[in-house]
Amino acid sequence: MQPVDAGTFGWTGRRVLLAGGLGFIGSNLARRLDALGADVLVADAMLPGGGANRRNLDGGSPRVRVVEADLRDPALSPALVDGRDVVFNLFAQTSHVASIEDPLADLSINAQAQLNLLEACRRHAPRASIVYTGTRQVYGVPRRLPVDESHPIDPVDVNGLHKFAAEGYHLVYHRVHGLATCVLRLTNTYGPRMRIRDARQTFVGTWIRGVLAGDGFEVWGGTQLRDLAYVDDVVDALLRAADPAHAGRVFNVGGSPPVTLRALADTLVRVAGRGAYRVVDYPASRRAIDIGHYHADDRRFREATGWAPRTGLDEGLARTLDYFREHFEHYA
Repeated sequence: MQPVDAGTFGWTGRRVLLAGGLGFIGSNLARRLDALGADVLVADAMLPGGGANRRNLDGGSPRVRVVEADLRDPALSPALVDGRDVVFNLFAQTSHVASIEDPLADLSINAQAQLNLLEACRRHAPRASIVYTGTRQVYGVPRRLPVDESHPIDPVDVNGLHKFAAEGYHLVYHRVHGLATCVLRLTNTYGPRMRIRDARQTFVGTWIRGVLAGDGFEVWGGTQLRDLAYVDDVVDALLRAADPAHAGRVFNVGGSPPVTLRALADTLVRVAGRGAYRVVDYPASRRAIDIGHYHADDRRFREATGWAPRTGLDEGLARTLDYFREHFEHYA
């Protein structure tokens, strides 16, 4: 694992709650916190169709404890947050299509559960630092590029609306109750332990699966610009955001320089040394919620924390492919 500077916020002995910690980003964060000497409690609902996978934390140390807990139940959160120094809130439903198909389920996960957790923190862990993982999706279709934090908020789907509501809850609990909350709006994140069996989490996962299975993959449209962030860089950003100095702030977190989807597909095939793809029209079910081009302006976060992505696209794809070549049967 590539060493990553965690900033000036010390982690040895810190008691950390990782909500949604069996998922893609959460499990990578748990492993990094363990390496830094933190005491980590992972809570995950293991919801069907989500990113949680018990294999993600295989081989972990005794400092990482895992409990199955659905934060939609308000009775569960108090015991989870009690005595915790830091709370990373990655509990979420990330599928945009699923949010349209079942908006009430999306509401319960991306809004109700967030309030449950914040209320528990207010009552039982008022001095904890809280980092919430938001999404670029809150901006909707970009009106200018790159997108900075002052860009209008105009989500194109239910998932984006509920994620923006959750952002608002975190900021209100800072202003009204003094909780040290920070929001990171993440761009497309990829890397080891991501969901690859379908596109519920990210399209890159299905591309990885297609290359390794020998099935090929589809590129929808192909001209859209995207920036991608390797998961180790995102973990570094999350660690830095936990510093209470950033309480009450919202930051974009981007990644590698933007590329078109077709160029990204070419890069994946080249790095993998195999594979094929075909460009197709955007599916009707996705066209209405497609945001077109996107890449982030994350200068605010870089200036506030000293963070910068360290992993180039070729290196990140190579490391991702290596991981899934070894563990393919547990994710496909």
